[in-house]
Amino acid sequence: MKTRLGHAKTAAIGAALLMVTSACSSGGGFGAGGSAPSGGGTSTGPLTVLIGSSGPAETKAVTAAAAAFTKQTGIKVTVTAAQNLTQQLAQGFAANSAPDVFYLDPVSFQSYAEKGALYAYADQISNPADFYPALKSAFTYNNTFTCVPKDWSTLGLAINESDWTAAGLTDADIPTTWSQLESVAKKLSTGGRAGLVLAPDHTGVDDFIYQNGGTLLSDDKKSAAFDSSQNVQAVSFVKTLLTSGAAKFPAALSAGWNGEAFGENKAAMTIVGNWLVGTMSSDYPSVKYKVVTLPSGPSGTKATLSFTNCWGIPASDSRRDEAVKLVDYLSSAEQQMTFAKEFGVMPSRESDAAAWTREFPSETAFLQGSPYAHADLAIAGGTQTISNYDSLVAQLASSDPKTLLSTVQTNFEALIKQNG
Repeated sequence: MKTRLGHAKTAAIGAALLMVTSACSSGGGFGAGGSAPSGGGTSTGPLTVLIGSSGPAETKAVTAAAAAFTKQTGIKVTVTAAQNLTQQLAQGFAANSAPDVFYLDPVSFQSYAEKGALYAYADQISNPADFYPALKSAFTYNNTFTCVPKDWSTLGLAINESDWTAAGLTDADIPTTWSQLESVAKKLSTGGRAGLVLAPDHTGVDDFIYQNGGTLLSDDKKSAAFDSSQNVQAVSFVKTLLTSGAAKFPAALSAGWNGEAFGENKAAMTIVGNWLVGTMSSDYPSVKYKVVTLPSGPSGTKATLSFTNCWGIPASDSRRDEAVKLVDYLSSAEQQMTFAKEFGVMPSRESDAAAWTREFPSETAFLQGSPYAHADLAIAGGTQTISNYDSLVAQLASSDPKTLLSTVQTNFEALIKQNG
């Protein structure tokens, strides 16, 4: 399941959250002078669950899990797959009829948490320490682990095995450093095919920033460090890959995203999350490929990015005790492994690692990145600011990295000041 945000979804979040903020400021909401809105449903009806499904398999699996929970507890549950999760969730909050449980991405989480709209229930879930640190970080606000992650993805390096062999490369050549990555990317670049295709947004450079020892935002979201020397060096390396022709963005290869470019063999390698697996099996089943961990930075620092959603519960939900019981069931180690088998996600609990590795041996590189994974960029009210960052990265090949990051720094400093 692809969980990170694209440009369109990021913009939609910003617009939808404006609806919530507007409703709150008019009284009766969860802004100044108001309390957090209640959830949907009634005290006697079924719990309502709103999901942003990746497809029929996920919808069927969550619905079946909810039915099993009902059989075990007697608590009825209705699962709805949203047509537009961001918009429908915002409308529900604005009307004081939010669902009792819902999927929530890290960017929306920060904004809803800032408004006081979310119930901080994570400490009531069985063994909360079992969730991966990067995921707990993504759903922590004001030092409080608020909602538990339902599953997750990390970035790995996908390699087309036929291209690799044709270039005379072996397993001994799998890149473990930036210089090795650049070297093999150049060897794999031939004709109209790029050696490496990268995401044309902040996720295409942030992993390199962390690998170079850089940071983006402080843990409390009160300071930014986008324009540091480490970050400039990292983004400059990515620009070198682009300008040398060793790497390209999807648009330069007439592809919609990097997974498509990789599947159509317009690129021999890509840095991508485990959502690639479903795409390759359904759209490019004949392509033989493998996934390895990302190379380390110049000083040996390993880093990857993590992408996730949590199970959100409204702060003033009249049935939040029952909602917590449902989330506890859905986020259990056993149920997460069932979800992994049914629609291909990676469990958010560390205790599932061994079982998941046995079940999906070809995908283990994604899980191997867990000890050094960094949560994807998120800050309250930051949808437009992040979208602007994405747009700047898309023009990196013709931009000055220092100027680019200086602009991003200025934009985030303004947002931080606005947040107070």
